[in-house]
Amino acid sequence: MRWCEQSGSMPHMAEDALVAHYSCIKRYASRVSCYLWGMAGLDLNLLVTLDVLLAEGSVVGAARRLQLSASAMSRALARLRKVTGDPLLVRAGRGLVPTPRALELRDRVRGVVNDAEAVLRPAMKLDLKALSRVFTIRSSEGFVENFGPRLIAHVATEAPGVRLWFLPKPDKDSLPLRDGTVDLETGVIEPSMGPELRTVGLFRDRLVGVVRRGHPLSKGRMTAEKYAAGVHVMIARRGLQMGSIDESLEKLGLARNGAAIVSGFSPAIALARASDLIATVPERHTGSLCEGMHRFTLPLHLPDFTISLFWHPRVDADLSHRWLRSRILDICSGN
Repeated sequence: MRWCEQSGSMPHMAEDALVAHYSCIKRYASRVSCYLWGMAGLDLNLLVTLDVLLAEGSVVGAARRLQLSASAMSRALARLRKVTGDPLLVRAGRGLVPTPRALELRDRVRGVVNDAEAVLRPAMKLDLKALSRVFTIRSSEGFVENFGPRLIAHVATEAPGVRLWFLPKPDKDSLPLRDGTVDLETGVIEPSMGPELRTVGLFRDRLVGVVRRGHPLSKGRMTAEKYAAGVHVMIARRGLQMGSIDESLEKLGLARNGAAIVSGFSPAIALARASDLIATVPERHTGSLCEGMHRFTLPLHLPDFTISLFWHPRVDADLSHRWLRSRILDICSGN
């Protein structure tokens, strides 16, 4: 056990690898120790130190592996003796030999250190075929109908054990993402959202008018006057009836005539399909819902907007989460 001090026969590359390995473990241990020490007065660094001391059977050799001074290692050994109530390593001639207690602890300590390293090491590989998980996605009407079929097909092929649970999005509250009841959410970024949320843009969209086929507005050039003069089904998002459309019309001295108010895109499109009402909805977001209907560009100067994907930083590094986010992005980007 003392060959590190005596022979120097270890190849330099192997020694460098061991130094790097234990330095890495010690960094992991330091992260956990800060938490454990505050919670229960425990120091995981002592386990790493004990593991190396028992492997080396030498204060000098252990110090070299952990890139510490011999005096610092001696102080660590003194702490270990105090904590365990055992000498652990005792003098035998010019070297040190482990006590029965140290021999008893050696394999257990090695296992604990290995487990700690495995827990704290970043995950390097994701086995999609073995992945079994339910992801909850919250979105407004139209997103599932538009992008859901392709997403479900991709997921079923790549990760057959994954299930997607789509929930409606009645509000902009960030709490479901924060408390983990929702994994992902789609929508437009707003100032009221939690500032800590991670986001990525999925696609650009714009508002368009939608009427049934054969509707008087499906023929001829659309003007702001013709659009405003029609009978509209208004969409109250989060209880608000007014928006950028009405503000733009007001600047022109015009106003929409609303015959009905609904809470979402789906009922607005359904009413427009079965009557002479006009619905104004996001073009890409509701593309599937508007099949078989006449869509027209609004005769107003309205800015486009971005539909984004949101998630909490708690799951930002999760490999399975990253995989699903990339699939959603690919599908919404048309890839």
